[in-house]
Amino acid sequence: MASHRLLVPPPEALRRPLSIPDRLLLTPGPSNLAPRVLEAGGLQAIGHMTKEMYQVMDEIKQGIQYVFQTHNPITLAVSGSGNCALEVALFNLLEPGDSFLVGTNGMWGQQALEIGQRIGARVHPMIKEPGGHYTLQEVEEGLARHKPVLLFLTHSESSTGVMQPLDGYGQLCHRHQCLFLVDSVASLGGVPIYMDQQGIDVLYSGSQKVLNCPPGTSLISFSNKAKQKVDARRTKPFSVFMDLKCLANFWGCDDKPRAYHHTTSVIGLYSLRESLALMVEQGLESSWQRHREASAYLHGRLQELGLQLFVRDPVLRIGLLGCNATRKNVDLVIEALKEALRHCPRNKL
Repeated sequence: MASHRLLVPPPEALRRPLSIPDRLLLTPGPSNLAPRVLEAGGLQAIGHMTKEMYQVMDEIKQGIQYVFQTHNPITLAVSGSGNCALEVALFNLLEPGDSFLVGTNGMWGQQALEIGQRIGARVHPMIKEPGGHYTLQEVEEGLARHKPVLLFLTHSESSTGVMQPLDGYGQLCHRHQCLFLVDSVASLGGVPIYMDQQGIDVLYSGSQKVLNCPPGTSLISFSNKAKQKVDARRTKPFSVFMDLKCLANFWGCDDKPRAYHHTTSVIGLYSLRESLALMVEQGLESSWQRHREASAYLHGRLQELGLQLFVRDPVLRIGLLGCNATRKNVDLVIEALKEALRHCPRNKL
């Protein structure tokens, strides 16, 4: 028998069936799920430490290596959104007192800056107006002045639509004994990125953008140089949940028997596996081309309306997301925008 009376009654809302509207999502994310990903989410759960689940995890690792274009052994998925992956990177790479150079040209640079400050790093923001990007000369000046152990840049700043060039920045960092950390949450699969060839030491992304996977899982990979920095830490990372050595072991990245770390979102990993499988079947280059064509079409239609694009240089613009990146959906957006502009007072334009 219960020893106390229930003071909180059953909520009436939960007696009703779940009702979710059917919407076409054309925002920076999350994006609509592909039918195959939806089906994966309806499969029965299995134990998170079974051989069958380890097989799924191993296939996810291979898929991440493909979309990141890396051979890094320490490549895995994180149980959390892209913000969680950023914290995995910073909690493991930075210690109190470390010099940290942050490209701050939008909200994601601000997020990295805030986390770095909470860790106790000496944070040096490179502040740009929204829509700006960083040249190699500007980055080299920051590297020479602050001698950081880590540089953070956002590949695709979804708060402004600007895409940061990456060629040459990793090699520049390495000449200054600095590691290179890149946020590719809104760009992975939509525009080219080559982790190993571009000298990126830590790359992370999210599941809910171009990959058309449910939110709540992120992807991350560490180079050998980054692993050496983690191994040489004087202090333990602030978070046990985000300790890279524990995560790498759990994901089978260290050639040791896997030990329990946390209970993963088994269903979420099914979905991520299928999202990566769809990208493999489509091919990265085909995905990049489809997004490039849809983006160019969107930009042209917007300019036909007399609108000026916030990011002036077409080379520096990010585009549309995932399976919804089609000319048909661009036309829907333009028609909706036309209707909105017709009802918008002139003083608001």
